[in-house]
Amino acid sequence: MSMFKPSILTLALTAAGLNSFVAYAAEEDQKSKNDNVEVIEVKGFRGSVVESINTKRFTPEVVESISAEDIGKLPDSSIAESIARLPGLTAQRLDGRASRVSVRGFSENESATTFNGREQVSIGDNRGVEFDLYPSEIMSGVTVYKTPSAGIEAEGIAGVIDMQTVKPLSKGEQVIMFNGQYEQTGFDKLNPDGDDKGFRGTVSYIDQFADDTIGVAFAYNTMSSPNQEKRWNSWGYPEFTGEDGNTYSILGGAKPFVRSSTLERDTAMFVLEAAPNDRLNMTFDALYVDFSDEKILRGIEVPFAWGQGSIDPSSAVVDADSGFITSAVTQGQRVVVRNDYEERNAELTQFGFNTKYDISDDWSVEFDASRSEVERQIWSIESYSGTGRGDANGIADDIGYVFDGGNTGAQFSHNLDYSDYDLIQLGGPLSWGASAALNDKYGLTGTAYENTAQDGFINAPEINDELSTLKLAASKVLDNAYISRVSFGVSYRDREKSKLSEGYFMTLKDFSLSNPGMLSIPEQYRLGTASLDFIGMGNMVAYDTNALVNDGYYSLLQESLTDSKHKTQSWTVQEEVTAFFAQADINAELGSIPVTGNVGVRYVKTEQSSQGFAANTVDGLVVVTPTDISHDYSHFLPSLNLSFAIDDEQTVRFGAAKTISRARLDEMNASISASYNQQPDENGNFWSVSGGNPELEPKEATGFDLSYENYFHEEGYFAAAFFYKDITQWIFDGTYEIDMSGVADPSTGEIPPTSTGTGSGKVNGGSGDLWGYELSLTLPFTMFSDSLDGFGLIASHTGVEQDITDQNGNEYELPGLSDQIDSLTVYFERNGFQARTSMRKRSDFKGDVYGLGFATTQVDIKGETIWDAQIGYDFSEGGVESLDGLSVTFQVQNITEEPFTSLQGDNSLQVRDYQDYGRTFLLGFSYKL
Repeated sequence: MSMFKPSILTLALTAAGLNSFVAYAAEEDQKSKNDNVEVIEVKGFRGSVVESINTKRFTPEVVESISAEDIGKLPDSSIAESIARLPGLTAQRLDGRASRVSVRGFSENESATTFNGREQVSIGDNRGVEFDLYPSEIMSGVTVYKTPSAGIEAEGIAGVIDMQTVKPLSKGEQVIMFNGQYEQTGFDKLNPDGDDKGFRGTVSYIDQFADDTIGVAFAYNTMSSPNQEKRWNSWGYPEFTGEDGNTYSILGGAKPFVRSSTLERDTAMFVLEAAPNDRLNMTFDALYVDFSDEKILRGIEVPFAWGQGSIDPSSAVVDADSGFITSAVTQGQRVVVRNDYEERNAELTQFGFNTKYDISDDWSVEFDASRSEVERQIWSIESYSGTGRGDANGIADDIGYVFDGGNTGAQFSHNLDYSDYDLIQLGGPLSWGASAALNDKYGLTGTAYENTAQDGFINAPEINDELSTLKLAASKVLDNAYISRVSFGVSYRDREKSKLSEGYFMTLKDFSLSNPGMLSIPEQYRLGTASLDFIGMGNMVAYDTNALVNDGYYSLLQESLTDSKHKTQSWTVQEEVTAFFAQADINAELGSIPVTGNVGVRYVKTEQSSQGFAANTVDGLVVVTPTDISHDYSHFLPSLNLSFAIDDEQTVRFGAAKTISRARLDEMNASISASYNQQPDENGNFWSVSGGNPELEPKEATGFDLSYENYFHEEGYFAAAFFYKDITQWIFDGTYEIDMSGVADPSTGEIPPTSTGTGSGKVNGGSGDLWGYELSLTLPFTMFSDSLDGFGLIASHTGVEQDITDQNGNEYELPGLSDQIDSLTVYFERNGFQARTSMRKRSDFKGDVYGLGFATTQVDIKGETIWDAQIGYDFSEGGVESLDGLSVTFQVQNITEEPFTSLQGDNSLQVRDYQDYGRTFLLGFSYKL
């Protein structure tokens, strides 16, 4: 029997993280041994499958990967879509796009994301990366590490997702490529000023110079991608006790709307690689992303149980099983007609430099440095209109609702025409402006118009995230029967992330106590109507809100003057992480079985600090004092990865490691609501605090992996894996003691005599277990018959279970955990023709969405099954010489129009969100010179 044992070259490449070249190393190793493994060259999608299989096969850790046959040719137009098809992985959609990736039941906050091996900043409030920021066209591959090793520069209980750019010297040839794609949504324009058509284009260039000692890669991508949605959104479902003593629930109110979005993104990637001799390799890479997501939302906000109208008892229909009122009519109710506009702008810059030098045949050193930064601004405008100002003015309506029981929300009935520009005018139709500063500004306190000056609202949070990294490492090749190499090094990461939260009340510029009326929508801003037929409300007025604000039709007043939430949601968090690691690469034999892998340890020292505000409200106005709290901790993280090559095809892997996931940044900041009491609480503390906890430490777990892999064909394999996480520390709601030394009482401005306080927020504690299994199969049908050459399938199934309790012994469900995840791709590729259809499915889970003021809110999300399909033709492979280098594709995404649905509690009738995105069609081409 010919036993396969990876060479020093293969092990060196995998240890360095150069997964895209592992297949090449393995091929060279096999050739050098003159064994009889047949090498079949396949290209296109099948080529990327082979590359991914080889990466999985020859990497010491347990990994999944996606590889591109060429730059700009990943299998999907979205990185997140591709990642979500990998075994054990899935994605949560945001506004119809796969964006947040979960790994083995853990949410995006429990995994780390790296770019060329370096940790990434994020445009969100926390650590989780939104992958739609990164175009697939600039990537050469993605590797997901499900088990860690000591040399990986990131921490995550779930794993590490590494995105990779091309290495131009390894490409070995000049490449000039153009990609283009036309995109159209399945819905016609839902808003008259929205987009239903878009495009994306990429130009990329790779070349080598000076006798292949200098390589250059450049790619530029531009995209304008439309997305549309019909959404039902409820305020909530209050419960009440009926005259019969039974508990009932009813719709509190709803905010259905239609959304038209356009995601515009410009990206430039540059790589310069130099290898002046066989011992030295230097690589500089740069990435720039300019990201803009524009949303136009129009709908009618309908109060019901929480409104001013009276509910007709005779109209109520009750679901006998749940006590939920599925149908009712409210009489004399006024609504808010909404024309909203939102811009989310972000700019990402990243630079990295890496050099590797072989001091001798045995010793090598590596130096790596990087700097990345992202700035994000949101400008989200709500514009209100209706029939009259305040709760008591204007024409009211009789409005009914009926829930259909299909998780789609309700259908409304109404009497008024909300598309009538003579009836619907600018101004606040309900008394929502309960702000002391707003009432004082217009002299409304004690008058009939008190709390009526809010004609709209603007949310304007900003994020800035900066990260600098340094790494120095060395390795030595050993010549013994057990250890092939030892590596050791030190790394340093300095991260600072800040959030500034602000909101503005909008009031018509000519409003005053003597002129309290509404304003007819000026003719030049009228855009016609938007249809709300999908929830039974007919047409509504549509106008250009952003232009009205820009042209000065509204006066703005800061909400932070009277609402402390903006101060408690504004903060800066700094982290300085110093890590030391040592790792030994194993290359041994257990009897006649080759054993490879690595064993190592990582010591991580963290110094974190946060600056923020202690806020309180005095006489209706917010007063603050600054806070600055520091904390430090350390972790000792051992890891072991073993691979047993039973024969040329079969491998058994075992992995064990202690891992951590750092706390969410919005939970570990120093911004709090604080008050100093004259009497101590039950803990003997005078300060009462709620908000962030700067002394939060990471979640901790010890993981074990056992897998069997059978590489029965060059294009196929089967794997079965079992994984287990012993969670020893998590983060839950609770109380803690906090030191308020040096912090002044916001109400007096003086530092009180006692500094200890009782905090209410997130605390470390709890424990539990998570376990599951994965089955994955890549099957080329040519195994069964030569006539089926080109046909194949890729399938996976994952089951996950958990048993976790908080510090009080209460059961807890992990966010992001679906207990069942499935994926399937069936493909055909031969003689230039390409066709495939893909499915990804996940069961119900808890997920994070944006709530009021862009605060992160956790909701119950229904499971979903999403089908996509693609056909294409590569003229080069088809032998059409006149069109050599050209390929064309046509894709349909979300074929079955799968919605995004979240619930309010356990009752399936109580739908919080029902989002219908429709289908998306993409027609593209790729041309390689």
